Amino acid sequence: MLRGIPSVLSPEMLKVLAEMGHGDTIAIGDMHYPAASTATNILLRADGIGSAELIDAILKVFPLDPQTEKPFLMMEVQACDADKDFPIQEEYYKLAAKYDPRGRDAAGTIERFAFYAAAKKAYAVIATGEKSFYGCTILTKGLVMPEDVI
Repeated sequence: MLRGIPSVLSPEMLKVLAEMGHGDTIAIGDMHYPAASTATNILLRADGIGSAELIDAILKVFPLDPQTEKPFLMMEVQACDADKDFPIQEEYYKLAAKYDPRGRDAAGTIERFAFYAAAKKAYAVIATGEKSFYGCTILTKGLVMPEDVI
């Protein structure tokens, strides 16, 4: 057991997050997302954990890339669902604002099939228990600054 590490981050997740370098991406899928078929490198499971809770934990140890225009990408709501509300996306904007000095501007959207293609290039894919539709994200890792290293 370690101090200061959120309990939803498994040892395997911590290992993967530490292995990732500047510019690497991690895709986080909701329970509907085809994580196993898009994970071409590493598949991690976080069944029963909501994606907002998991992302909040990840961003406590994982810097977003300041050199990427939108290092926090959310799956875009498709036209067929445009009349519906998906509160999970507002939660994601709040998380981007909490962890990035650009605030909500660090977050953006990516079309569903472009998301799938980008996830196939990700360093890892995490399957969560998120029940909301469009609860999928891709995070781009930034640099750990020397002052952040103990």
